[in-house]
Amino acid sequence: MNAFALKKDMTRRPMVFRKLTDLLIRLFSVFSIAVAVGGMAWILYTVVGHGVRVIDWSFLTNESKPYGTPESGIANALLGSLYITLGAAAIAVPLAMAAGIYLSEYGKHSRIAHVLRFSANVMMGMPSIIVGLFVYVLLVVSTGNFSGFAGTVSLAIIMFPVVMRTTEDMLAMVPYTLRESALALGMTRTRTTLCIITRAAKNGLVTGILLSLARVSGETAPLLFTAMFADSWPTAYFSQPTANMPVLINEYTMNSPFEAMHAAGWGAALVMAGFILIINILTRILFHDNKQKH
Repeated sequence: MNAFALKKDMTRRPMVFRKLTDLLIRLFSVFSIAVAVGGMAWILYTVVGHGVRVIDWSFLTNESKPYGTPESGIANALLGSLYITLGAAAIAVPLAMAAGIYLSEYGKHSRIAHVLRFSANVMMGMPSIIVGLFVYVLLVVSTGNFSGFAGTVSLAIIMFPVVMRTTEDMLAMVPYTLRESALALGMTRTRTTLCIITRAAKNGLVTGILLSLARVSGETAPLLFTAMFADSWPTAYFSQPTANMPVLINEYTMNSPFEAMHAAGWGAALVMAGFILIINILTRILFHDNKQKH
């Protein structure tokens, strides 16, 4: 009887320990989620609280002007950021997707593939200011001018490894039977990759592109060395300093002694955060609808 009681007690203790461990892990998970969501909510609350007071129609449609000039806005910085970011995507996304397709479909185990993966991992962890210095020497010093195009090149370099590795990972998740089926129907490998495999992984590919855009949209250090800033419309994108939102926010909030400029910087930060949130929400809604239809 004593042996039976001892055995019963030994089997009960591990169960109690497992339940306690499960409870602790659940509590830690809830705490981690609360910290992440709470931190994001705090950031949004701070940005909205400081920025909403200065946003009006003239603030969104007028160009930036020196302190004391009436009717100053951020429209030129918005347009300049649009030029720089979309230009970076136009340069980086096709090349990075082609490299990701090569790594996943053609040269998965080749020596070149290993070198590309290692290089991409190093580039993803490289401080953006180093990229800015590199492009500064490459384009700004050689041409003698800061320009929006130089900023575009710096952001494209930052985007490239993110899109490449995401493309490779998303294509690798597509079942190999889908490739075999397409090849069995007589499709070439290239057509199979472009028409079947990439379409099957399109949600993940678009997500990777959006992540890379989010990664570079707020980068300030590379643009300080390349695009700089100008209180004018970005009409000389290839040859003159170009207004952009990250540098405007940095200059207004950190390098200006005037409270009105600080408020304008907070307003620009709110506008930028709002655009990023809207893009992400719309993307999730569209992908959710596509999944429901299928």
